Amino acid sequence: MERTGVTTFQGNPLTLMGAEVAVGAKAPDFTALDNDLNPVRLSDYSGSTVIIASVPSLDTPVCDMETRRFNSEAAALGDSVKILTVSMDLPFAQKRWCGAAGVEAVTTLSDHKDAEFGTRYGVLIKELRLLARAVFVVDASGVVRYAVCLPDITDEPDYDDVLSFVKSLN
Repeated sequence: MERTGVTTFQGNPLTLMGAEVAVGAKAPDFTALDNDLNPVRLSDYSGSTVIIASVPSLDTPVCDMETRRFNSEAAALGDSVKILTVSMDLPFAQKRWCGAAGVEAVTTLSDHKDAEFGTRYGVLIKELRLLARAVFVVDASGVVRYAVCLPDITDEPDYDDVLSFVKSLN
């Protein structure tokens, strides 16, 4: 399934692959690779509230700022909240970036191999084979409670909105 009119890159329209994930629906499970090439599934986080930040590439300014911001906010959310940042970056690049940025509270996952996350969450950009910037919140029972795909992939999410929403769940 292809969707247009959802997001752009500096005003240029992009095509997203996959169906939109609806708030209130069961969160699609997916497998992506961690920084050591181990498969990680969303279902591994069952029982936790999970913030999933979908970003084009950690090596870009906005993705860098976003991931650092969620990393700095993680402690205030408590142990029951897990934060995942998913991109198409190779696991080796993610590991290097996390080390250089001092990011330890956010788990970075690579969707490069199968684009399973991108297609199941409807954020795979057809023209670039990157992920659109989006934020999803999945509650402890595995239901999507918050979902936003940013109008332009260079836009930052509304951190305060996401964080206050997550705090209201716990």
